[in-house]
Amino acid sequence: MPTTFKDYYATLNVPRTATEKEIRAAFRKLARKHHPDVNQGDKAAEQRFKEINEAHEVLGDPEKRRKYDELGPRWQEYEAWERAGKPGPNPFSRAGPGYEYRTVNPDELEDLFGNSAPFSDFFAEFFGPGARGFERGRSGRRAAARRGADVEGEAEISLEEAYGGTTRTVELGGPGRSRRVEVRIPAGIRDGARVRAGGQGSAGQGGAAAGDLYVRVRIRPHPFFTRHGDNLNARVAVPLAVALAGGSVTVPTLRGTAVQLSVPAGTQNGAKLRLRGLGMAKLHGDGAGDLIAEVEVRLPLPVPAELLAWAEQQNRSS
Repeated sequence: MPTTFKDYYATLNVPRTATEKEIRAAFRKLARKHHPDVNQGDKAAEQRFKEINEAHEVLGDPEKRRKYDELGPRWQEYEAWERAGKPGPNPFSRAGPGYEYRTVNPDELEDLFGNSAPFSDFFAEFFGPGARGFERGRSGRRAAARRGADVEGEAEISLEEAYGGTTRTVELGGPGRSRRVEVRIPAGIRDGARVRAGGQGSAGQGGAAAGDLYVRVRIRPHPFFTRHGDNLNARVAVPLAVALAGGSVTVPTLRGTAVQLSVPAGTQNGAKLRLRGLGMAKLHGDGAGDLIAEVEVRLPLPVPAELLAWAEQQNRSS
């Protein structure tokens, strides 16, 4: 079928003397009105958006607009050449090197319209196959080169592994093949955070780059430590005698070692004592958080008679 000549100025409702600013303003107004996200399921709006985008693709680029304006007065000659079966090379094509300017880039068009062509046959014939970001598909219509899709997985680790950093191997399946990707999980990672493995997602199309692999990290609860940001909290049993007279108690750490916690005389139950630098490694920057020890005063069992007598005396005097 003959290719229909496209009046891009009429599509954007601007005169042929319109400035770049006027063309840009007209495009933005119409694109907002007819965008597929605003008119979901409306095929007429989808087609109108394609036409608006195509018109701006040409008129919004000074070089393309110049070529288009040169063809304009010859549109009947162009259609006659089409009706004659396009004998010989296209005398209207001035395809050259790719242009940097894009109204809506090919990836975005592919996301909006899938495999349906975002540009008309007129655009393809007049501007030729040299536009950047397109290649010839099996149908003969230029298809957008498309970056591969990102892939997301999940990995569960212990708090100790989050403390020191670890690795996980993720198995990815694909058409007729599967592969294993080792992902490094950095020290200090937080629950729910994602780790990125660049270029390990789905393969791209038309020579475009592959997508990325994102692994969401889940951290198992710990029986002794709870995490608050970069700090670790733990309830530490302190004998009554140590709480009264002062002393020290042993506290385990996520390093797998133990340290001595100094307990001042007269420490109350529930008091929080800080061990600096023994918390989680900071994911960004140097250093680590703190270990906050919450004192849990423990009575000696059985309770000594003299302690009972002292408690009874205190009750009578109060």
